[in-house]
Amino acid sequence: MIVSPFCTIGPFFPFEFADELSDMAEHAIGTPIIVTGRVLEEGLGPTRNSIVEFWQPDSNGIFRHPLDPRFAEADPGFPGFGRARTDHDGWYRIRTVLPGAPVGRAPHINVMVLAIGLTRRLVTTVFFSDAPDPVLECVPPALRSRLIAGKHPDTETYRFDLILRGENETPFFAD
Repeated sequence: MIVSPFCTIGPFFPFEFADELSDMAEHAIGTPIIVTGRVLEEGLGPTRNSIVEFWQPDSNGIFRHPLDPRFAEADPGFPGFGRARTDHDGWYRIRTVLPGAPVGRAPHINVMVLAIGLTRRLVTTVFFSDAPDPVLECVPPALRSRLIAGKHPDTETYRFDLILRGENETPFFAD
């Protein structure tokens, strides 16, 4: 059977949908980093043409959003939002800056996934260490390591795979 948009659950995106927003670090202040990984289905098969969105604070821990009390101090060169598309093998890649720690939180990036077969978006958080954080502490201790990005030695590249279902599923949060 050939899978087509008529017999699978969308969303379906044009391939050029996300590419323009995949560089959040071009004019930002802070340490440039790359976050990369794969979006995988149960059984570790890749999800192709999925959308991965990122929201994060700037290098000073300030979200570029009016509800952040320090919004007026946000880095004007940092949008705080980016989007990437997975390729044929499920890989995504985004250039950004290492997030600072917002008040009362550890440095983190909020992540949202839209993929074929999902009936709703999936939301999670990627952390850059196991520093105390109220959100990370809500996750069972045995699963916390699944929310911590691995740093590639001698580079500013972090790996964070998103496993949508199965034995090593990424913890996702209700939204």
